[in-house]
Amino acid sequence: MLTSAARRLEGKVALITGGASGIGEATAKLFTRHGARVMIADVQDDKGRALCESLGSSVASYVHCDMTDESHVRDAVDAAVSRHGKLDIMFNNAGIIGSPCMQILKSEKADFERVVGINLVGSYLGTKHAARVMIPARRGSIVMTASVASVDPAMTPVAYTCSKHAVLGLMRSAAVELGQFGVRVNCVSPYALATPLAATAFGMGGEELEDFMHEHAILKGVRLKAEDIAEAVLFLGSEEAKYVSGLNLLVDGGFTTANPSHGLFKYSDV
Repeated sequence: MLTSAARRLEGKVALITGGASGIGEATAKLFTRHGARVMIADVQDDKGRALCESLGSSVASYVHCDMTDESHVRDAVDAAVSRHGKLDIMFNNAGIIGSPCMQILKSEKADFERVVGINLVGSYLGTKHAARVMIPARRGSIVMTASVASVDPAMTPVAYTCSKHAVLGLMRSAAVELGQFGVRVNCVSPYALATPLAATAFGMGGEELEDFMHEHAILKGVRLKAEDIAEAVLFLGSEEAKYVSGLNLLVDGGFTTANPSHGLFKYSDV
């Protein structure tokens, strides 16, 4: 149990979209340990309610939210403010990979639109309605889950890559516009994670997908977990990052620093 002095979000209120599983779940757990009250927004109702029950009704609550429906997003923000009186942190985390098809000629328009609708339009709506309540307060932190695909398109399907490039553009635009009101906007961009949604999308088991990703990672000896991304979001949402805005925080073990020739530097005799 953290002491009150060590709790970096004491008194803060956060809304986490896609908060019922994966990165969102890990972030909700970490935020509450650091003193925040969280509103979890998701379409996975059973998982979301179960998570809130495990965290405690005094610090966590759930709202059903389809990120492609503006009325749902607006109501989720309003629910957080109604319950807790304010909104300090908006974590636009909900997202999907869509079809794992890597070839644009074989991709489907409907899948492209669905991925962009959830990943990009959902982040836009979350940012818009968070800003609606943060601007009068003259403070707030908005964090979006982007991806290494926002920088390097090498390993992800075209729809996902396009959506995450666009999320990065959305973040930068919002950071410039909302900075005058004291509202910070940033992205966290993870390397591939073996979340339940990712494992389903790629048709692999969690351990199998994690092994595959680690094989292609640059940084060896450590494996990326959802909890590592939650720590990055905690930093961006906390007062420790009070002058950090417009940042795409890459949590990728150096993956996007490399290029296809990185294999030339591998040692065979160590």
